[in-house]
Order: sequence, then C-alpha cells, then structure tokens
Amino acid sequence: MTELTTLTARAAVDLLRRGDVSPLELIDAAVARIEATDGDLNALSTLCIERARAHAKRIMDGAPNTSGRAPALGGLPIAVKDLNDVAGVRTTYGSPLFADHVPDTSDIMVETLEANGAIVLAKANTPEFGHGANTFNEVFGQTRNPWNTAMTCGGSSGGSAVAVATGQTWLATGSDLGCSLRTPAAFCSVVGLRPYPGRVARGPTRLPYDNLWVQGPMARNVGDTALMLDAMTGAHPADPISLSKPNTPFLDAVDNPTAPKRIAFSADLGGLTPVVAEVAEICAGAAQRFAELGAVVEDACPDVSDARDIFHVLRAYQFVGDLGPVVEANRDRVKPEVVWNLEEGYKITAERLAWADRARGHLNARVAKFFETYDLLITPAAVVPPFDVDIRAVDEVAGHKFENYFDWYTINYAITATSMPALSLPCGFTKTGLPVGLQVVGPPRGEAQLLGAAGLMEEVFGHAQRLPIDPRPSASNMTT
Repeated sequence: MTELTTLTARAAVDLLRRGDVSPLELIDAAVARIEATDGDLNALSTLCIERARAHAKRIMDGAPNTSGRAPALGGLPIAVKDLNDVAGVRTTYGSPLFADHVPDTSDIMVETLEANGAIVLAKANTPEFGHGANTFNEVFGQTRNPWNTAMTCGGSSGGSAVAVATGQTWLATGSDLGCSLRTPAAFCSVVGLRPYPGRVARGPTRLPYDNLWVQGPMARNVGDTALMLDAMTGAHPADPISLSKPNTPFLDAVDNPTAPKRIAFSADLGGLTPVVAEVAEICAGAAQRFAELGAVVEDACPDVSDARDIFHVLRAYQFVGDLGPVVEANRDRVKPEVVWNLEEGYKITAERLAWADRARGHLNARVAKFFETYDLLITPAAVVPPFDVDIRAVDEVAGHKFENYFDWYTINYAITATSMPALSLPCGFTKTGLPVGLQVVGPPRGEAQLLGAAGLMEEVFGHAQRLPIDPRPSASNMTT
C-alpha cells in the first residue's frame, strides 16, 4: 500500500492501463494513507469511499465514457476542493451556511475529470468560500502544513496541496482568484498551475463571464500536473469563455520540452510588494539556475504598477456579483473578512469599474508585449515562507504594513490581473526547512511552454523526489 502512494500519478496511471493494479487497490492504498496521516493535517474534509468504489467498479467493468475513448486517468483516485459540487457528496464551500449541503449533480469540472477516468475519493478543505490564503473554516477547522504542522499550508487550495504532498491522493483540484493554487503549492513544495482563463471549463456559476478566477491542477511534479490538465480541459456549452482542447496534449510539452532562451526575473514585480529577504535570495538563486538550460536570465519586469489597484476594484465587483446575495442574508453567520469584502464591493462606482476595465486592457497589452522579448517571467510564488497556522493573514513584511488581509499576496494577484498562466514550482527551503516556490509566468495561452520549461527546471532542482512526506511536528522539523 505504501509503495502505491509514493508513485507519481503518471506511474500509477501506467499500472492501471497495463492492468497491473486496479482502481480499487489504489483506493484502498489512498484510504490507508489518509487514515495514517490526516489526523495530524486535516486536509480532507469529507471522504466518499463507497461512491469511489462504485465508480471504480464501473471503470473495471468497461463502462464507456462520454468521449468513447479509454479514460485518460484510468481510474486514478483524486481529491476535489470543497468549493466544487460532487453529486451525492457533502459540499460545504467551507461555510457553516452550507454545512449540510449535498448537491444532486456535479459541476462541469468534476464531470469532465470523471469522464476522463478520475475517481473522486475526497473533498479537500478550503477557507470559507475560498477567500483567504490560510486554510481554516468554522465547519472543519484548520489544515496544517506537513513540513511543519505548526504552520499554515496556505490557501485557499490548502487541503489539495497537503493531500498530494503527503501521498493521500495522487492529484487534486484547485482554484485560483488571487493566489489560491500558487501559494499553497509553494508552502507545501508541490506544483500548482493557474491556467489561462477558459482553459478549464467551469459552471454552473453566478458569473459565467468572469475571468478573474480559474480552476486548475495540483500535483507532486510537473509531469503529473500536465497529465491532470489534459484531463480537465475542453470547451463546454455551459461555459461561454471555455477554450477547445488543444490538438497536442500538454503532457507532450513536458516529454518533449523546448528550453527557454531568455528569462526575466523580478523579486518584487518592480517594487510592487515587499518580500522577506531569505525568500528573495532563494528565488533569485533558483532563477539563475535557468542558465543551466542555456537561457539568459535578466533582471526585468513588465510595467504592472497599476495591477494592484485594478485587482482591488475587479475583485470587489466580482465578490458582490458572486456572493453578495448569500452574504447579505447571513452577515452574522460568516467570517468578518467575508462581510468586509461585500462592503468594499458596495463602494465601487460605475466610473471606477470602467477605469479598472480599461486599465486592465492596457496592462494585458503591456505584458503580452513583454513576452515578445522574454519567454518567461519569474518571481517568488509567495513573499513569505509558511507562517503560524493561528495567524489569519500576514499583516506586515519588512516594515511594510498591508492595507487588508489579502495584500500580502500582491505578487500573485498582480499576475491574475494580467490573465497570464502561472505555475508554482518548488525551488528550495529556508534555513528552518520550510518550502519556497517560484512563480513562473508564461505568455498568453502559453501553458505548454510554461510546463515544458518548468519540467526541465524541476530536474535541475531535484525537489520532486522528496514527496510524499510524513507530517512533521514543529519540534522535529529539520532543515532540508
């Protein structure tokens, strides 16, 4: 059982395709691993083992999927973030308002993954409605970092990141508005990919044309991330911004990569945000190692000076449109940060919203032009290492006090405002053994280029071989 949970997702899928292991055996292995580790971590909020076994039996009996092809994931168990509906499975969105909610149908992304051979084994913990970069809520409590269980795993896809880091599942889903795939990936030393908007079809959703938030894969390495992205993509009639599946699988970009030629590195996005000195130093050193691929690495950054203001306006507008009616009817039953978001949204005028929309168009054009010169932009994936799990949000870095609970991840949401795809890649550890990740940003719709380069660098860094790990309490945490 232990040997199965240490396999990469690709290796496990290969065994499934050859018939050397069954989906039921993988489910049993994952359940045993969850039972052995999750008491210290609280990553997986709800298990759906019998549903998973029933699905496994259908796959083993040769039930056809909607594509008429053999399912790409072959019966691989995964975890799904608790923001996504899974038919017949408790889905809370991390909120006491929905503590007993059991949807009748799955959402588009879950249906797509299941049609491609994924078996949903568990729901992964998330902050209330996915807002916040520390995974805790009033329904299930805190999720802890496996590298040091006194620390946060980040958020909002924190449960997903912990599940793959510790071998509870081979793959997990995440979503990302401001940082939610990238920060937990960095804090847990796994890979999280924020795809280009529309790459992964979403829905049903109250704001189908919104392109700030996306859904994407989390995995232990770049190849597994590409494998999962291939199983998630494709246009869907219910998602008006969804993109068609590309002719060439993303996994091909990992197996046949093209090395980048010119790379830009910026520790702080041109002075947009403070960064802890040790994190900046580790990331700068990691970025320079791209030279081992033959790339020229230069200190450079596109002009993203207005990205913070743009995101603040559009995020506030998005919150009112998405969650406004729910929060307004339940102000006394949700966390204070959620109510604050609603109040901020009410302040946005039509004039201010129009400015943000125009400014975002100019921002996108500037950054797209930047990628005519550079293949990739690299920054830290988080400006701090993992912090105390009891701290709700970082309020100060290097003497700079942040204005609100989400400004500490400006380095991520500034990239969200550009719409460019971005990947969090493990690149090192602090002196106290806490993970640090690079945010690797690619050109428009450039996930293939991004994954190919990240796969090459993953081999240089060598951190993927460290997973899965057993939970480490603070007293026994060791430098890595």
